[in-house]
Order: sequence, then structure tokens, then C-alpha cells
Amino acid sequence: MAREWSDLLIVRDAQASEPGIAGEGQERRVGRLRRLRENMRRTREALTSEIQATLFEDLSEETWERLEEALIYADVGASTTAQVVEQLEREASANELSGGEALTDRLVELLADIARTGEDHINLLAKPTVILMAGVNGTGKTTTTGKLAWHLSQEAGQSVLLAAADTFRAAGVEQLELWAERAGATFVKGPAGADPGSVAYDAVATARRDGADVVIIDTAGRLHTQDDLMAELAKVRRVIAKQDPQAPHETLLTVDATTGQNGLRQARLFAESVQVSGIVLTKLDGTAKGGIALAISHELGIPVKLIGVGEQLQDLRPFDPPEFARALVS
Repeated sequence: MAREWSDLLIVRDAQASEPGIAGEGQERRVGRLRRLRENMRRTREALTSEIQATLFEDLSEETWERLEEALIYADVGASTTAQVVEQLEREASANELSGGEALTDRLVELLADIARTGEDHINLLAKPTVILMAGVNGTGKTTTTGKLAWHLSQEAGQSVLLAAADTFRAAGVEQLELWAERAGATFVKGPAGADPGSVAYDAVATARRDGADVVIIDTAGRLHTQDDLMAELAKVRRVIAKQDPQAPHETLLTVDATTGQNGLRQARLFAESVQVSGIVLTKLDGTAKGGIALAISHELGIPVKLIGVGEQLQDLRPFDPPEFARALVS
């Protein structure tokens, strides 16, 4: 699973030797985990209080009930929680598991396994690779789009074109244009109120003409319950496919981690309208429970590919299931 950008991105066979996407140092990696652990402190404290209660107790029925409640509180989801707790109970009954540290270690393993699903890379071999960004209003979609463009350009050496297909929110267009300047990316927009599909079409055509490596299309935020806007998003996808039947090559859905189980409902309905290939879990700060990443992976089979844990550029990074599980629990 992806730990660094060089693990997440499939650029070409020689990517490992490219200086722009070299592996990060141990010191930076430790600092990254420390930041993630701090952002998920509240969830971890709630879980740990239940787990550590087993240190000097037998693994009784009450223990499993308390652990189940803690996982559900962390937004892991009822179905996922039931699978994890049942597995732990079976192993305990077979004398393969004791309380305390052994329980914590095994819980981390199980949660990490659940988070591993589907194709967790972002494949950039197609020229141009078209990435469609979608999400509910307020999930940090435009900011994520800009940060992704920066990382692809600065760390992976890709020439990027950003397209503002959110044609109704002038502030969003301006914000994306600033990100394009920061990332050294080409920028394409349409007139106010233009058809989003036409902007997406022009963006792909421009990228093909100019030889850009990646096109990232930022669409308007929309509620998953707005059928007309969801149909519009599906139309954007069809328009893109007219120039390349395989495009968009990635459809990334931004999900606000603070929305809890509503994030699962959002992901399910978006996936019904467009073929969501990956999740970007945003706002993993001290108020987020985070377990929704596991619920989405387990129940929908959609991999979480990126997480956002702050406002800085380095706070958008590849999702690493073992690292995430350790930050959540231990």
C-alpha cells in the first residue's frame, strides 16, 4: 500500500530513479505519523480506554460489547465492527489471543487489512491522464485539487492542466486559478454559467494538443441527494469519454471525515452515478473520528487513496492502511 508519493503514483518503469519522487527520509516519515496520531487523538483515546480495560480482565462478553461500542463510536460502521469483533472473539476462544497489548496489535492488523481494498494506486501512464474530482460542497474538493496538482508537478515531474468545471462559483474558479499558478499548471476555465461538460471537453482537448501529462477537472460541489446535479456529473464523465473511451482514468471523491456515517452514504450514491475509483478523506483533524475510511473500504470496496490532515501542502498525502490503523488505535 502507498506510503510515499512514489508508492502511490504509477508514472513509468524508471520512476524509482527519478529524483523528484524519491522516497522520503525516516525522520520525515516519523514526523508524518506523529502528526496523524495527534490529529486522531480523540478517537484513539476513546478506543484505548476500552482496549486497555482488558489488560487485567478476562476477555468477557462485556469486553467485546465495550469494544464494539468504541469502534462504532469511531465511525468504523456496524457491519465492519461486527466482522472485526467476531474475528477477535474467535481467536480468543481458540486461545490465540489474550488481552491488552495482544488485543491492540491484532486489532490494528485487522483494521489495516480491511482498509486494503481495490487498486490503491493512481496510474499516470495514459497521456494525458484525466482525473475527475467530485464531492459534496464543503469537503475541501477544490483545495485538494490544487494540492494534488502541486504534488504531481513538483514531486512527480508531471505537466498538469487544471480545469475549473465549477462554472457557477466564481470564488472557486479564482481559488483554483491561484492553485494553478502555485503548482506551475496550465489553467482552463469557461464563462460564468457555462456547461461544465464543455469546459471539461475543452480541457482534455487542450491537454492533448499541448502534450500535458495530467488533466485534473474540478467539478462543482453537489449534494448526493440532488438527482439533477448528479446526472450533470455523469454527463461530464460521458463528455470526457468522447475524446478517450478510457477517460476519466481516475474519479476521486472527497469525503469530509467529520461527517461520519453520512460520508458512507455520500460515497455510495456518488459511486452509483460515476465510477468512483478512489476516496480522498479530508479534515482528519482533532475532531474527526476517521473510522469512516474503514467503513467505505469494507462496505463499498472503494480504496481510500489520499488523506488530508491540515492546510499545508504536505498535509495531503497517500493513505497507508497500517499507519492509519496504528494512529487510530495504538
